[in-house]
Amino acid sequence: METRSILEAHDLVKVYKKRRVVHGASYAVRQGECVGLLGPNGAGKTTSFYMIVGMVRPDGGRVLLDGQDITHAPMYKRARMGIAYLPQEASIFRGLTVEDNIRYACPNCTGREEILAMARKIGDGEWLETLPNGLETEVGE
Repeated sequence: METRSILEAHDLVKVYKKRRVVHGASYAVRQGECVGLLGPNGAGKTTSFYMIVGMVRPDGGRVLLDGQDITHAPMYKRARMGIAYLPQEASIFRGLTVEDNIRYACPNCTGREEILAMARKIGDGEWLETLPNGLETEVGE
């Protein structure tokens, strides 16, 4: 018995400044399937994925979930439907201080002591003493 596709992408197209980076890509994923996109650098794998999860709007084509067209649905609505992207790398805001990053992640941490206590809970807590300016250290590459 063949299972129908749950997630489909039909003829996806993306153009950046006259350069077509995705040329009519189509995918179909059935329930329980695990699908990988393989190809050389610059083939459009990441852009195709970003169009499916809603991070990039396609210039052509459609994305369907359970037969429903979600091509123009915002990312948060797709996430509620079960289509989401969670990056593997840690999300930090480069150019901000360690303190600013912690404040962003912990809006209820109001005082400097709370921020410091939260920083010490990250990893083994000793990393903070290795930073040249402690909480004031700007996060970089």
